[in-house]
Amino acid sequence: MSAVVDSGGIPPAPVSSDSKTFARGFKDLADGFRNSELWLHLGWTDIKQRYKRSVLGPLWITIATGVTALAMGILYGELFHMDINYFLPYVTLGFIFWGFIETTILDGSVVFSTNEGLIKQLPAPVSIHVYRNVWRSLIIFAHNVVIYVIIYAVFRPSLDWSALLVFPALGLYILNAVWVTIVFGIMSTRFRDIGQLLSTMIRLVFFMTPIIWSAKSLTDIGGGVTGRAKLAELNPMYHYLEIARAPLMGEPVAFYHWLIVIGCTLLGWMAAMFVMRNFRSRVPYWV
Repeated sequence: MSAVVDSGGIPPAPVSSDSKTFARGFKDLADGFRNSELWLHLGWTDIKQRYKRSVLGPLWITIATGVTALAMGILYGELFHMDINYFLPYVTLGFIFWGFIETTILDGSVVFSTNEGLIKQLPAPVSIHVYRNVWRSLIIFAHNVVIYVIIYAVFRPSLDWSALLVFPALGLYILNAVWVTIVFGIMSTRFRDIGQLLSTMIRLVFFMTPIIWSAKSLTDIGGGVTGRAKLAELNPMYHYLEIARAPLMGEPVAFYHWLIVIGCTLLGWMAAMFVMRNFRSRVPYWV
């Protein structure tokens, strides 16, 4: 078919595509968020499918986390000669918040590749599956919160109004969960080895993060801030845990922890928007 030409015999300029623009990336995020009924349903269905025909159902999430936290808290409390009244709530909260971080990263890295059929059959914003993953992680987190309620009833940590800081901390957790799912989810769809690498790295970072050990114990070794304590602070996960765990332990949170987490959040969202701008439209072809 011959090209359409104008009266001067010059073909019109091709229409430029706006598929790779930040505006389209933001639009995808906004459209996906407005379809909340869909991703809320999908996320809850994922939980029900995971525990289908199970007697206790999602309560296995709470039991598994609670038993692990109790065993690790008692064991490492004895090894490090920590006061169990302090250390067991410390470890429990560490497992609860780490569970949200770990679930978001690992499930987010395969959120597109494991939903190939739905992505190809249902024309919907890519962000639908991002919100679905974050919502599913929040459901699991909510089940684990029951453990802290029990721990609080037993050990009665002294709390004040600063405990309310856990809510802005959770807000930052959610913002980070979204960008983590976008970046790792889309890139893992293209390079499947990323998911395996993340699984290995998560195990390593777990032991490098003050979860089953306390950063305070490193500080107390020499009566001051030791090199080991400074090394622990190089791990961003330490700061993420600190802004959420310390308020529920009745401890003050140093302002620099918030600054580091906010800085990581901003950098992560810059990476997420870059990925959304350049690779969002390729996801259906990569899965």
